[in-house]
Amino acid sequence: MPSLPVELLVGVYLGLLTGVIPALISWVLGFTVRYFTGISIPGFGVVVLGLAVAGVQGGLLALQDPAVLGGGGRVVVAIVVIVMMSLYAHAKGDAMGTTFPKRVSFRALRNRTLSSDLVERVGGDARVRVHGTVEDIEGFPPASHDLRTRVADFSATLPADLPVRELETRFADRLRGEFDLAEVSVAIDERGRATVGVAPPLSGLSKRVPDGHRAVTVETLVPTGLAPGDEVTVRTPETTVEATVLGVPVVTRSDDVEDGDGDEADTPQRPPSVEAAGGAGRVTLSVTRSDAPAVLAAETTTLVVGARGQRREFELLSLLRRAGRRVRRVAVLDGDLAGTTLAEASVRERYDVAVLAVRHDGHWQFAPSGETRLETGDELFAVGTGAALDRFGEVVA
Repeated sequence: MPSLPVELLVGVYLGLLTGVIPALISWVLGFTVRYFTGISIPGFGVVVLGLAVAGVQGGLLALQDPAVLGGGGRVVVAIVVIVMMSLYAHAKGDAMGTTFPKRVSFRALRNRTLSSDLVERVGGDARVRVHGTVEDIEGFPPASHDLRTRVADFSATLPADLPVRELETRFADRLRGEFDLAEVSVAIDERGRATVGVAPPLSGLSKRVPDGHRAVTVETLVPTGLAPGDEVTVRTPETTVEATVLGVPVVTRSDDVEDGDGDEADTPQRPPSVEAAGGAGRVTLSVTRSDAPAVLAAETTTLVVGARGQRREFELLSLLRRAGRRVRRVAVLDGDLAGTTLAEASVRERYDVAVLAVRHDGHWQFAPSGETRLETGDELFAVGTGAALDRFGEVVA
């Protein structure tokens, strides 16, 4: 008579051999019934079905070789293995039937969001990190090792309720602004892991001059604090030209100079200033092609830096915060508001929030009317108290 370990091993082998088909049937039934009816099959029914199918297989094996089912211990072990496999497969099929979208379309795939488990753990925001190797982008020079290392260590906190495609756009914008990259490609999975490809910053002045413009250098009195990107007016004896600053005389700060007696490893390195020190100097400007000859031919030029005006939006946000209001950006998912208009939803009366703007098909509509219809994938800017925005966000999602 075989020993007990041998009986256990034979029982496990028989259970695995005869339990594959019952487990597959249990998974298919669990997924199909849950997906189409929303009802979960009881576990007892799964066990009975699995044992019945396995019994048929065991009987067929016994017809070929009666010694296969010779011991009672191996049969009990096989039954336990079959029951466990059937219940596990049914639970997985039932879970997939719950989360699988009822209507699969390209738009639904584009509007997919992060995993619900991840969102529950991190709350309203998601920490997106660069995952894997930072790749090069075809058609651009390869990135340096230092740039790859800094990009690989980059992460950003973004709203977790946004579609993944919007998260990819925002993460790419963060990377482009942080490292001054010429081009960025980002793909984010449902776990918040970003696969990134980068192109290094474009060097050379010609890369920074827009189409239809020319770069000219003039000698003039440079206003203190002038920096690249400032909009200026160039006044000559004959004409007045609008221009954009491309380069200025750089300030050399005393704390930028290394002390020969200090320890360079312990001294933090500060980036050099890009602001002009003021006084007579040479400034490189971007002007239109038609204005370039007049600026170059002028014997004397004067730079005038105009004000861009006050940022009233900051004043508005300050007033809202003083009144206990907040502004939040939310995405419309398959919630109660999808497919309804703002008037039908009575957003202001029911949820005590005001919708400032709606983004539909990539276009923003500001101060939307009550006839504006909300669709899955749209985004809203809403203002209200923190509690009201929380309630509204739950309904929208």
